[in-house]
Amino acid sequence: MIDALTVTLAVTALALAAWCGFAAFRDQPTKDWHFIGMGLVSLLGIVQLVVAVVQLSRGVSPDKGTALFVSYLLGAAACVPATGFMSLSERTRWGSATVAAGAVVLAVLEVRLFDIWGGGSA
Repeated sequence: MIDALTVTLAVTALALAAWCGFAAFRDQPTKDWHFIGMGLVSLLGIVQLVVAVVQLSRGVSPDKGTALFVSYLLGAAACVPATGFMSLSERTRWGSATVAAGAVVLAVLEVRLFDIWGGGSA
């Protein structure tokens, strides 16, 4: 995988978590601007998914197993969109808190994906 993409995705996920966490602290639900941020993070997740699938199809494999890598990859791609949809049903501060928690989970998944792939190789 591309290390810079993984780091960028983790950093943008943490920025989204801070932004939505601040909104939850201020007792605000997710707003349109938050959804734009979620869209950006989700787009980066889709790009990572495509890059990983291309590399896997070229015969490059992760150090710690393809099945484990693909399961983490799918979870990472679905994490922020899932919490974004959940925040639509909870139009209180807890919707923002849900997105913040999902973004933190995404950042942790990115660290794990980096480790499974081989931590800097490829």
